[in-house]
Formats: sequence, structure tokens, C-alpha cells
Amino acid sequence: MDKTRIFLATCLLLASSGLLAGNQAGQDGKDAPLPAWEQLSAEQRDLLVAPLRERWNANPAERARMYHHAERWHEMTPEQRKHARRGMRHWEHMSPERRAEMKALFQAMKAMTPEQRKELRKRWHAMTPEQRRAWVEANPATPPR
Repeated sequence: MDKTRIFLATCLLLASSGLLAGNQAGQDGKDAPLPAWEQLSAEQRDLLVAPLRERWNANPAERARMYHHAERWHEMTPEQRKHARRGMRHWEHMSPERRAEMKALFQAMKAMTPEQRKELRKRWHAMTPEQRRAWVEANPATPPR
């Protein structure tokens, strides 16, 4: 894996873990600019790469998935990355119940035509919280492989 992909994979993992959610360098409310990768010391680079290295080594079965995600991130436009970060933040702030609903909806909609998805969205928005819970119980999301 070349340095660019390692860096992107690290950024993706750190962003998803919240470590890059904000620049903590400026304690007075103003963010200090962070240096380019080439300007980081070896210790700073290792600090950024260490969580990825640990995760990579601890989960050999997940390496293909992690690498695929890093490649997808690398291929995204800046606007797509911004949208993905927004989605990750939204997901992190959801309640467990809401996450279960979203997982079930996502899995159900993957197998649907655009028209079927539109109809399910319409029905979903018309449902009461109790009806949504019943729908999720009847259509549970299967755990990831």
C-alpha cells in the first residue's frame, strides 16, 4: 500500500473514530493550521498511523474490507467526502433504536426498485413510532458478515 493510501485510510479511520472531528491544537477557540504530511515529524506520523496499524494487525479478517473502504475514500470527490463525513456524524448521534431502524430500512431498500423504495419511504413517514417499531421487528437487519 503506498503512502497516500495509508494516509487516506488513516484519515478515514481517525475521522470515523472522532479523532479528527476537530483541531484541538488551538485552545483559545481558534484552530492552528496543521502541517502537511511531509512536514510532520516521524513521531507525529506514527501517532496518526498507529491506530490504523493496530486495527489492521488486530483484525486480519477485516483487512480486505478496510482496504476497500480506503480505496473508495481515495476515489471520492471532496464534495462526496464532505457528504460522507456529515453522514458519519449524523450516525454517531443517533440513538440505538434509530440506528436499528436505519439498518433495517437500508437492507430492505437495497433489494428494491426505485419505485418500491419511494413507496416504502412514503409509508415510513406516515407510520407512528409504534408502527415503525413493529416494521423493524418484522424486517430486522441481518448482522454484517
